[in-house]
Parts: sequence; C-alpha cells; structure tokens
Amino acid sequence: MNKPAQQLTIWRALNAALHDEFTEDPSTIIMGEDLTTWGTGGGIYGVTRKMADVFGKERVRDTPISEETLISAGAGAAMAGTRTVVEIMYSDFMLLGADGLINQAAKSRYMFGGQFSTPLVVRSNGGSGIGKAAQHSQSLETLYAHIPGLEVVVPGTANDAYGLLRSAIKSENPTVFLEHKALYYDKGPVTKELIPLGQARVAREGKDLTIVATQLMTKRALEAAQVLSAQGVDVEIIDPRTLYPFDMETVFSSVRKTRHLLVVHEAVRDFGWGGEFVSNTVQECWGELDAAPRRMGAARAPIPYSEELEEAVIPSAQNIVDEALATVGRHTKLTV
Repeated sequence: MNKPAQQLTIWRALNAALHDEFTEDPSTIIMGEDLTTWGTGGGIYGVTRKMADVFGKERVRDTPISEETLISAGAGAAMAGTRTVVEIMYSDFMLLGADGLINQAAKSRYMFGGQFSTPLVVRSNGGSGIGKAAQHSQSLETLYAHIPGLEVVVPGTANDAYGLLRSAIKSENPTVFLEHKALYYDKGPVTKELIPLGQARVAREGKDLTIVATQLMTKRALEAAQVLSAQGVDVEIIDPRTLYPFDMETVFSSVRKTRHLLVVHEAVRDFGWGGEFVSNTVQECWGELDAAPRRMGAARAPIPYSEELEEAVIPSAQNIVDEALATVGRHTKLTV
C-alpha cells in the first residue's frame, strides 16, 4: 500500500532525498563549503541539515572556499568510484570551477574510451527574487545544457526536487542540479517516488495555448493562467524539469492540441534555452501552428540589487498574461 504524500518545503524535500540516498548507498558522499557549520548547520539554505550527525564527516565534508578545487576533486572522486554530490553556494560561483565540470567531468567518458563513469552531481541554486544582486542571482542553465556530456536538472516543486535529485545521484553521468533560491520555502506534496530525467510535467492542462516554463516562471505562468481563463484563454503549462535530456515530445503533443506556443524563462532571453524549444517546435509542428511561437526571458542586463528593479528585469505574471494574449491574437488588457 502506498504511503500518503508528505507536505514538505523544497529544501526539506532535498534534505530527505539526500538522507534516503545516503542510507541506501554507502558510496555516496557530499562536499561543499559550510555544509555543517552555517547557522544551525546544513549549508546556506539548510539542505544538508543533520547530514553530518547521521552519516559522519567522512561522508559529509566541509571544504575550503575554492570552487575550482572543489568541483575538480568531486569529479575525480566520482571517477574513482564514489557517487559524489558537490554543493556550490550560488550557481554564479560554478563558473570558477568550469574547467573541472566542462573539460573534465563532462568529457571523461569520451576521453577515456568509456572505461569508467562519472556519477557526479553539482548542486547549486540560481535565479533572482530575494535581493542577492548581480553576482548571486544569474540563471545559467542554458550554458550547461549546451555542453555535451552534462545532464541539467531544474526542479520547481518539492516532489520534483526529491524525485529528480535521487535520480540525478543514481545517474552515471555528471549532472548539474540547479535549485531556485526563491522557492526553497515553497511547500507541496512529496510522494518519495523517483522521477526519471528527461520526463516533462504537465503542470496545468488546457486547450488554447501551451506555455513552457521552469521554476519561478512556472509558478508565475500558473498565476497568469488564472487571469487568462477569465478571458476565455485556456492555458496548458509544461514544466520540462530537465533541460538535458529534454522532453520535446510532451511539448509537441501539447502544441498539436493548442496550436500556440509561448516559452518563458528567467534567464536572459537572448540565446536562452527558449529558442531551442521554439526552433524544435517550428521544425516538427509547422503545419499545426496557428501563429508564430513566442518566447520571453529576462532583460539583457545584470540582475539589480534593488527589489523593484529586480522585478522589472525578469518576466512577471502580468508580462506573461500580455504575451500570452499576443500569442493567441488577442489584445484585451487583463490585470493580474
């Protein structure tokens, strides 16, 4: 008999996934800065809380402040036979360790002729929304999705955070696992089932317009959908959950039904992953579209420190409403 779903915040769901995976597989370790010492212990957002108490500091390792060393050491540990999780405080800092991730971990299987795997998960957080300014608020997922050899996961709910993190740790490939800093305290049901990488989620069913969005933008798209329904626009919302592997078939199936597509992401619009989804859809569903697909993203600017300016840079629920109406050829002004 299946146990009822637990109501957990996203950070607690991640913590539960780590506890369960560490219990199941003693070869799993985690490394990072202040994993046991920040605040009450557990890293900057509490995700590793009580991990060291339960599993010991040999498996839950505090490290010096050196992202380059940390990611490279994590890659080496994964190649040597452990299942390694590396926590980076902010995804912006992953750029310091780009060589270890992009040139070493991502290419290890190819360079060594498939002699070993690299089961490495680099966990971090991206996105804006809590006033962390330009060097702590970027959305860099497209950069990593572009690299052959990397898997890229972007969970937006507590259930996805749990199920996808466990699947990422079990994967034989290096995986970039990007949480959203503004969603850590969002709560939802967690079934504790594993979720395969490369399987999108239909967050809302509809018949007039497909919106593809991740994380905070999924949340705002759901708000926009409520407003749009008052105008008779029934929105279907697809959350890809993983950007690589990506599940285009779910998007194609939705677009064949709605005949309209809008892609929304928090990353800068120019050269973002939204263009990939639009391009694939145009190529596959050209004859079934009633209008040109559209895409939205942040302005081409650093994320400001000011909360008001920060909100002005990234798409709001109101922006999504306006763009959705334009996509389906309606121009009535609706207010969120």
